[in-house]
Amino acid sequence: MFVLSRILPVWVSIFIILFDIYWLLKTVYFSLHLRAAFSETRKNMRIDWRARLSALGPEAGEVYHLVILPMYHEPYEVVRESFARLAAANYDKKKMIVVLGIEERGGEAARATGAKIREEFGGDFFRFLVTAHPAGLPGEMPGKGSNEAWAALRAKEEVLDPLGLDYDRILVSVFDVDTQVPAEYFGRLTYVFLAREDGSPRPHAERLRAIYQPVPLFTNNIHEAPALARVVAFSSTFWQMMQQARPERLTSFSSQSIPFRVLLDVGFWDKDVVSEDSRIFWQGYLRYHGDFRVEPMFFFVSMDANVAPTFWGTMKNLYRQQRRWGWGCENIPYMLEGFRRDPEIPRRKKWYWTFSVLEGFHSWATNALMIFALGWLPVFLGGREFNYSLLSYSLPHITRDIISFSMIGIASSAILSIVLLPPRPGLRWYHYPLFFLEWALMPITLIVFGAFPGFEAQTRLMIGGRARLGFWVTPKGRYARHGAQAA
Repeated sequence: MFVLSRILPVWVSIFIILFDIYWLLKTVYFSLHLRAAFSETRKNMRIDWRARLSALGPEAGEVYHLVILPMYHEPYEVVRESFARLAAANYDKKKMIVVLGIEERGGEAARATGAKIREEFGGDFFRFLVTAHPAGLPGEMPGKGSNEAWAALRAKEEVLDPLGLDYDRILVSVFDVDTQVPAEYFGRLTYVFLAREDGSPRPHAERLRAIYQPVPLFTNNIHEAPALARVVAFSSTFWQMMQQARPERLTSFSSQSIPFRVLLDVGFWDKDVVSEDSRIFWQGYLRYHGDFRVEPMFFFVSMDANVAPTFWGTMKNLYRQQRRWGWGCENIPYMLEGFRRDPEIPRRKKWYWTFSVLEGFHSWATNALMIFALGWLPVFLGGREFNYSLLSYSLPHITRDIISFSMIGIASSAILSIVLLPPRPGLRWYHYPLFFLEWALMPITLIVFGAFPGFEAQTRLMIGGRARLGFWVTPKGRYARHGAQAA
């Protein structure tokens, strides 16, 4: 855009206007999907899913849930909150096997947390394990994927195989250790596994060709987060909600549930990648020659927003977290190489996913820059002849008007974020207009915590070698107010 704005300013100006119109139409399109997904999710959150399961017959009572929560050095208070919500689930605990997967690298603090959690909650479930993932195993990268794989194998050896449980009737839910599940989560998960939305039974093969994906809602500590972090947190949630309304483009992310049979077939999570949560989808997609999908649950699980003891600490961690998510681009060569080697995947599916994934990552790193930062380049670089033209005069006004119209989508997101805010003592009516107005920061977040980390992640992948990213654990904590650590 810099080069062409100098040598072809007229054509670049036309491109910018068309691109802004495209952005406006895409904003409307996404807003409609967001509204639809929100409506469906809110409806599902109000249903007693355990009662719904009774209509499916005795088969519903044959499904076991293996729940894995990997942790590194997260504080006991954060871990306990998650287990308290897990123990309060409206589901038969005799069908729940829970594993807290600590890291050996976490040291004595992690072992102490594991012991306290087992003492407090070990008797609440059918089986409860605390596993310790050894450090430095060959072929492994320190991270979530290797820990999850270790925990799942220990559960298989110590519980599933001795009891002779049917792998086809075990759902493995992997949650970040700050994830808090609603009471009806496992009822909803079991229902989606066994039945379609119209209540008809789901064929056995169809059940085992899917990852079941909830919507992450980053609100556990949202009131401790500064405005920028709140906007980024809700933006991430809204993107996942919109993707649930477009299941043909949905890939797995963060917390998810997978049939144990799938994990066996694909060899568990890859142990040497950062983005194991999205890689597992491509492992299944390639293993089953394209007959694999992510099934949207339209159901929330709540997680922590990115909060550090100081404002600048939060900004730094927020950027690192977004860069780690942007490192999901490491799955592109894995996907393309798998497509090249597998003639059984239909060609139309290969082309569809290739375009969708490449366009998605390219848009992540470039769209916000082109919309908010580079739209005026022809005016500055186009030269005297172009600057005397009507197009030069009109370009800033046209782009400003189009972007102003697109702000309607941001306003709708602001309203939904207020609806999803959890209650907090001391919250008054005059706080809500401030929550609405903070969405004016959206252009900043799209560039600084969207385009920049996405651009950096893709550049690092291109360079390779030492530029490659390792797994970065987002720090978790509870703070009385931003800037002061809680007791």
